[in-house]
Amino acid sequence: MGCRQAKPQHTGNDKAEEKGNCETEFTTAVAIDPRLPLDQRQVFKLKQSWKGIKRNMEQTGVEMFIRLFKTNSELKALFTSFAMLDVEDDLRENEALEHHATLVMTTLDDAFSRIDNYSYVTEVLLKTGESHRRFSAFRSEIFWTMRSPFLEAVKITLGDRYTDNMESIYKIAITFILQALSDGFNEDHKVNNSASPVESEP
Repeated sequence: MGCRQAKPQHTGNDKAEEKGNCETEFTTAVAIDPRLPLDQRQVFKLKQSWKGIKRNMEQTGVEMFIRLFKTNSELKALFTSFAMLDVEDDLRENEALEHHATLVMTTLDDAFSRIDNYSYVTEVLLKTGESHRRFSAFRSEIFWTMRSPFLEAVKITLGDRYTDNMESIYKIAITFILQALSDGFNEDHKVNNSASPVESEP
């Protein structure tokens, strides 16, 4: 499981030395596509941090939707299986909400886990965004309503590990992801492949 090291000279702090070498290897092994709004170090930190979310995807996803409906209660109407539920505990225990939250988090997991593979991630997100056109009541702005609830849910799951630096990285990453989803829905990627990300919340 360790990093490739060529007979390191011991300094008396083997754990710190190994950690430093590991981070160097991870952050320099693959060149980051310049279209990705994250540098190598940010990508490394994000992928390491995301492991904590991956272990709690269902819980994080449900929390995200609970917070979404607190600020955008009208969006519940898009989900006939739990549109009439107003009590938070009922929503948390609803299997349909849990299932949908898990589906959304699975897509996000694919994107975050492979965030350094720009071509793959953008293709998946564009297709996912495009697939939402089959829902007559859906509009691209709805993707952006997920930004704050997602960040709040991640903060709850990670706890003390959600530092100011990690918050900044997650904000950049989720903005990139939501922009790709929105582009896919609007077909913007076919007109302008270099569209700049939306910086403000809807």
